[in-house]
Amino acid sequence: MIEVTRLNGKAFTLNALYIETVEAFPDTQITLTTGRKFIVLETEEQVRQKVKTFYQHVQVLSNPHLRGEEDEE
Repeated sequence: MIEVTRLNGKAFTLNALYIETVEAFPDTQITLTTGRKFIVLETEEQVRQKVKTFYQHVQVLSNPHLRGEEDEE
């Protein structure tokens, strides 16, 4: 889960595994795989960093092939 902020300043958590796209129009819009959309105060880069940190925390990126490494050595 990542914490993001609605335009009214209220923070909420979002399951990062369901994020399909993050776009700036200039407001940042997060679209989930379910089709739901959220407009948040964070920048596109901030959301990407939060998602990356979340993936690392839950070890989604622990597979060396997903990290782009050839060998585990």
